[in-house]
Amino acid sequence: MSIGKKLYELRKQKGLSQEEVADKLNVSRQTVSKWETDQSMPDFDKIVPICELYSITADELLMGIKKESEQESESALDSRKEKEKGKRAFGIGMGVLIYFLAVVWVMITIPVMRMNPIVSSAIFLLICGVATFITIYTCMVYKAPKEKKEEDPTKKLVRQVNDIIAMVFVVIYLAVSFITMAWHITWILWCVYACIEEIVKLIFMLRSDKNEK
Repeated sequence: MSIGKKLYELRKQKGLSQEEVADKLNVSRQTVSKWETDQSMPDFDKIVPICELYSITADELLMGIKKESEQESESALDSRKEKEKGKRAFGIGMGVLIYFLAVVWVMITIPVMRMNPIVSSAIFLLICGVATFITIYTCMVYKAPKEKKEEDPTKKLVRQVNDIIAMVFVVIYLAVSFITMAWHITWILWCVYACIEEIVKLIFMLRSDKNEK
């Protein structure tokens, strides 16, 4: 890859125009254009400012290579991220599976096996506690990489509204379940919660589309 093509791709990656690059390097736009079309080479005193602007080394710019230590560190970092991503997915998946097993336990033990509702409910809460521990532990140890982009205000508001709805449903679910002791039926409240959550997302999405128009 030629130096001109390399400079062109680096500028595009940074999202800069030729005018912006020219202003930062104290040259004319025509000069930047000649660099990128290989009509001329950057002067020696412009190599360091160009490298600082595009966050690369002189070796990478002139010879198209990175230092071996940088290549190894980036490769190791990517490998570690992939492993953590897999462990995080496995841990959360196990937590969700155990939640489903807890629901199945209640649905079978009380109406089918005629187990004491109090005993069955206690075991149900214990299983849910294990599932919650696994999920929280996984999310804390294997954190998802943070995005640098600012969160969309609409998405942030939707998340806050859904968090409030979730807290309300937790209170309603526990209150109704303990009062009626119908744990094998009250789990349906979470199906209602899921529907309401999707409706809230749809409402905000439609409002956002309307505002854009």
